[in-house]
Amino acid sequence: MKAEKVREMSVDELGTKEHELQEQLFKLRMQKATGQLQNASRLGEVRRDIARVMTVLKEKRR
Repeated sequence: MKAEKVREMSVDELGTKEHELQEQLFKLRMQKATGQLQNASRLGEVRRDIARVMTVLKEKRR
């Protein structure tokens, strides 16, 4: 996810997106634990996306 797209989102959309990404990260961790994870780099991508969303969310709440 590009930072430009994240900055265009509203505060409500960012909160929803963060929740979706947290759920996705949980599912990926479960797949990793059970040995079903195909693309291990996806874990890092989702973590970075969460960080981007949280950063922009904090900036907008100021």
